[in-house]
Amino acid sequence: MFRYPKKKLQFLQVFPVQENHLWFFDTIAAESQRQLNETYTSFIRHRMPHYGKPDVDTIENLSVAFIINQKRIGGNARSTVGTITDIYSVLRLLFSRIGEPFVGYSDVFSFNNPAGMCEHCEGLGKIETINIERLLDKNKSLNEGAIRFPTFEPGGWRLTRYIHSGFFDNNKKLKDYSAQEMELLLYADGIRIKNPTPEWHKTSLYEGLIPRIERSFLKKEDGEKIRYGKEIEQFVVKQDCPHCHGTRLNDKVLSCKVNGKNIAECAAMQINELLDFVGSVHAPVAATIVSELVNRTRHMISIGLGYLSLDRETSTLSGGESQRIKMVSQLGSSLTDLTYIFDEPSIGLHPHDISKINELMRLLRDKGNTVLIVEHDPDMIKIADHIIDMGPGAGTHGGEVVYQGNLDGLKTAGTLTGKYLSYCPKLKSDIRAAKGWLTIQNAALHNLKNLSVDIPKGVMTVVTGVAGSGKSTLINGILPRFYPETVFIDQKGIQASKRSNIATFTGIFDIIRKLFAKRNGVSASLFSFNSQGACPVCKGLGVTYTDLAFMDTIVTECEECHGNRYTAEVLAYELRGKSINDVLKMTVTEALEFFQEKEIVTVLKRLSDVGITYVSLGQPLSTLSGGELQRIKLASELENGGQIYVLDEPSTGLHMADIKQLIGVMNRLVEQNSTLIVIEHNLDIICQADWIIDIGPYAGQNGGKIMFTGLPKDLINCPDSLTGKYLKKYINEKQEVQ
Repeated sequence: MFRYPKKKLQFLQVFPVQENHLWFFDTIAAESQRQLNETYTSFIRHRMPHYGKPDVDTIENLSVAFIINQKRIGGNARSTVGTITDIYSVLRLLFSRIGEPFVGYSDVFSFNNPAGMCEHCEGLGKIETINIERLLDKNKSLNEGAIRFPTFEPGGWRLTRYIHSGFFDNNKKLKDYSAQEMELLLYADGIRIKNPTPEWHKTSLYEGLIPRIERSFLKKEDGEKIRYGKEIEQFVVKQDCPHCHGTRLNDKVLSCKVNGKNIAECAAMQINELLDFVGSVHAPVAATIVSELVNRTRHMISIGLGYLSLDRETSTLSGGESQRIKMVSQLGSSLTDLTYIFDEPSIGLHPHDISKINELMRLLRDKGNTVLIVEHDPDMIKIADHIIDMGPGAGTHGGEVVYQGNLDGLKTAGTLTGKYLSYCPKLKSDIRAAKGWLTIQNAALHNLKNLSVDIPKGVMTVVTGVAGSGKSTLINGILPRFYPETVFIDQKGIQASKRSNIATFTGIFDIIRKLFAKRNGVSASLFSFNSQGACPVCKGLGVTYTDLAFMDTIVTECEECHGNRYTAEVLAYELRGKSINDVLKMTVTEALEFFQEKEIVTVLKRLSDVGITYVSLGQPLSTLSGGELQRIKLASELENGGQIYVLDEPSTGLHMADIKQLIGVMNRLVEQNSTLIVIEHNLDIICQADWIIDIGPYAGQNGGKIMFTGLPKDLINCPDSLTGKYLKKYINEKQEVQ
């Protein structure tokens, strides 16, 4: 049990990853939401998120909580930065009041309204079209399968429309078609056939490939589109609508302008540019609207998102950008006595941006709210009024409050967090020499300014710069065009079911099942919870789900197997005194002590090397964080060499102690003759680079330039680099403390 003061800015410092702070959201946040939801009718509760009652003795002085997490906003193609923040709604109101010529009220300026949307793309700004090069194999004839699209292959019923039309020599290679024949094959529409073969249906009209595919597959959500969805994707490309040029709106709406700009041009501006434009509007009738727009755009800039535009789709935002956008609505709120819970708001942020976030946290507190933050970043921990340090380790080795108090007390408390807050970083001294260079020429994607750069081979290069400066565009977008063999180890989820776990993903579960089978003289399939040995009641899940319609779905431990997943017969079989379920409950550390088999130990050792020691072998992959998934992927590469690897912000979710271990793993990759490129903001990792590429100076259109390339020791003396400025400050401050 612990207490935290109300109306204070606090940080829950977790060691070393997210495993220990789950209780924070599951208990404090979920219970607040659950009790609030219970005040609504059952009809409304059914349409709201469901929260179970936490296992806790008592919670006192609980206020209404807002959870602002890293979950991507997502949304469909109609959801944009402008719509999610409501800034576009205010902008629509401005154009309806003072735009000339008058074309209608604010609703007509919405691309989600039939009166305002472009009728050709239905307000999406993009259309799907067929990639002809992928669609056709021009080295083949129709009879040989020149059309690659599903159901158009030889024997496919849709091909008959073309081979029986009488228009083509069915044995002629498509590369030998005349321009007229190719036009007829691809684009002709609604033609009545004069001399068809006997197999042609008399009432049918001829229809070219493109209009037929678009009509049958792209404009309909029928069973065939769903059935062939994955196959269709490889032939479909999205491009700007040729009618509205991506603006989403019709010509009438676009004719309405304010100070020479239509609403689509305003939505396409960077938010910091939009602020300047709005400030130039001086019409007295719009004074209130302008004031509201100025406030909202300033909020966006204050959280480091001035480089975004209102027409940016929310599905393209990173987790960190999504989290900061969620903050915007709270900054304009007049509510007080609330509890705000943030999940690592420093993720994805350069030290330059973290200082802005710190100011926002203070603003929320000073309005009379309690702010609780799960965080690892030292710069954010330092501004806390009250710190709760969890530990002493992770997973089964954690779960205790090891310190409560202020920052000075934490530094002398002897906890891992306290020790690393006093750690003095040093720039790497033993710099590796390049073994060649990867060259990128004239990169001009998104905000990159015709950029050319050389990346050294055989060393660790760290790519730095503020959020939105162009780092990911350069490395994730441009680099693979020049070097397609690049291996990306990212934080994206692993496509797997809720039955997938560490053991199944790494492949060691097959070995473990065979060991059990050999030891007990039975079939290995008995030890699969997806097969013969699974509990018949819960089907090997260990839990059962009861849907109570408008009430919360109840998840209960299976009464038959008591959460053990297997039948009693299977659980009776043992390997060295342990059942198969006992093994699945072992952490990686415990499993290393239990197994002697080289094939298993090698995999477990790699997981241990990347810091995945506290996760159990049977933990579902769906419960792991992005950072944990990235490290599992990294573990699979530890025995390989000679590759080009890209790590995108691998410090995400890591405690300072884990970052030290991560640096050792990254060095190990390089020592195996690999080239490592790391996109990173963490200053400790930047210190350990062999080579730095800094992009900036700022974000969006104010970024996209190379500010520095070279050694870390030279970066701190580069006056044009924001990264250099903060790295120098970080090193000097630590040395002064010492």
